[in-house]
Formats: sequence, structure tokens, C-alpha cells
Amino acid sequence: MRKVKVSLEELMKQNKEELLQDKEKLEKIEQRIDEKYVETGTNG
Repeated sequence: MRKVKVSLEELMKQNKEELLQDKEKLEKIEQRIDEKYVETGTNG
């Protein structure tokens, strides 16, 4: 089956939404990493 052609505008909108969701996930991951470093200390 052939893929349905999606307009560039539609793709950009999808990408933007996915990036916004990813940004939220990344921030949560970064917070967890920061908490671990604070708990264990940063002495290598």
C-alpha cells in the first residue's frame, strides 16, 4: 500500500506537538536526574 501524502503544514504541526510533549518528558527526566545527583552527591 502507498502512504497517503500529508501536507508539509500538517507534518510541521504534528512535529511541533510531538516536540512539545517530548519537552515535557525531557524536563521530568532531567528533574529525576538532578534529584539523583543531589542525593548521591556530585563527587564522581
